[in-house]
Amino acid sequence: MSVVTVGLDPAYDVAVGPGRLAEIGAFVADRRRVAIVSQAGIAERYGDVVRASITAPSEVFLMGDGEHAKSLTTIEDLCRGFARWGLLRGDVVVALGGGVVGDTAGFAAASYHRGISIVQAPTTLLAMVDAAIGGKTAVNLPEGKNLVGAFHQPIRVVADTDTLQSLPPREFRSGLGEVAKYALMYDVVADPTGLVDVLRTGTTAILDRDPTVLGDVVERCVRIKAEVVAADPFERSGLRAQLNLGHTLAHALEIAYEHRLTHGEAVAIGLVFAGALAGGCERVGTDVVDRFQAIPASLGLPTDVPDPESATAAGLLDLMARDKKASGGLTFVLPGPDGLELVEDPPAAALRYAFESVGITGEDAIT
Repeated sequence: MSVVTVGLDPAYDVAVGPGRLAEIGAFVADRRRVAIVSQAGIAERYGDVVRASITAPSEVFLMGDGEHAKSLTTIEDLCRGFARWGLLRGDVVVALGGGVVGDTAGFAAASYHRGISIVQAPTTLLAMVDAAIGGKTAVNLPEGKNLVGAFHQPIRVVADTDTLQSLPPREFRSGLGEVAKYALMYDVVADPTGLVDVLRTGTTAILDRDPTVLGDVVERCVRIKAEVVAADPFERSGLRAQLNLGHTLAHALEIAYEHRLTHGEAVAIGLVFAGALAGGCERVGTDVVDRFQAIPASLGLPTDVPDPESATAAGLLDLMARDKKASGGLTFVLPGPDGLELVEDPPAAALRYAFESVGITGEDAIT
């Protein structure tokens, strides 16, 4: 068990380890009421554990499953439910679930009464290593992913690694997409985080969900994200954009495939694309391009698009131009000789090469 501090003002802790959900009550003991936002299946499995730890009145507010539930309609439903129950500014929300719950409950908490406290209690690997940390909350629009939201830091993150054992295989692998991203954020030849070595030597244990190895992986990813968030909490210096490695294409793929690809699957394909794009721009050598393909593949993640005819380069380029990082054209986070950097409007030849690397070919729209 470990605790990682996110060094903001105020700072907050990320508690990682087995059995952590039962600690939530002690942390919110001074609150008058506790609203627990979750989904039906997650609440059925873990809701009683959380509520049993809470002495104050608590209520579970359910939202739908899947990315389609990350909507302004859900925000209205949650906030109206909070109001009917009598939730006040000094009370607290607990987001119990994966990234969809954390993002949506976080934005509801940021909006309700102009901001009330939230505890993030992620129950998926993806949410533990990424979505629950850093205060980025948002919902989707038909025009794009996470386009409406707010920065709203939690007062604590509780990552109970016992919950990883019950994840469906595909959802577990989806979390490994973000793990691969963290591994590739640094020079993987001389990785200062040690994460790449853990992935290389512990691949079988990770895929078998060994509790000790998984706990180590989660803690290492949390430390990476905590350091980046503390240095750039509102994405103003550009440093935090590093966390979007692989995400420019990934978000476009999620929309293009109507969320038939999970976030982690889309990120894995986006990482292959980013590595190839950096190679096509002559920012890195073939060894780096190969690593951007090999690490996701070693974790059982897809490295090219399914059903390539369902997504054209032209359509994906249009979606990528709407990305939150964009400043009027195309913006990518790419590796280079000085590490990860924002790259604007890469050459057409590099884009064609990158699309071909993930199985999208024959596109005349890239000029």
